[in-house]
Amino acid sequence: MTAYTSEFDDIPGTRVFTAQRAKQGYHLNQFCMSLMKPENRERFKADERAYLDEWPMTEEQKQAVLDRDYNAMLENGGNIYFLAKIFATDGLSYLQAVSTMTGMNIEDYQQMMLSGGRPPEGWRSVKDGT
Repeated sequence: MTAYTSEFDDIPGTRVFTAQRAKQGYHLNQFCMSLMKPENRERFKADERAYLDEWPMTEEQKQAVLDRDYNAMLENGGNIYFLAKIFATDGLSYLQAVSTMTGMNIEDYQQMMLSGGRPPEGWRSVKDGT
């Protein structure tokens, strides 16, 4: 990791998809892409753990998928566009899934986004606590 990319970790609530995260999440993201095929979605829904065990992911990545902890998946190299395959497999809209990542209910999250997103004021730095 370069000094430049390490600065991305100082943005509260944000995980920038860097080359390091891409490498870390390669198998997680490949698993997600496998869900594009109907037969793989059915196999996954029939026995999630067994299907996940076919992939060389870390236990932390597998548990994040089982828990549908999208923030943990992002932290472990998941890419939001690949994770959307899990949302779709579960029958969730992007709005429904992403709202769970914020701790907000769907209506509040949707209204925030329709109003222009998160305000620029507030917590801006992890290391400075400001």
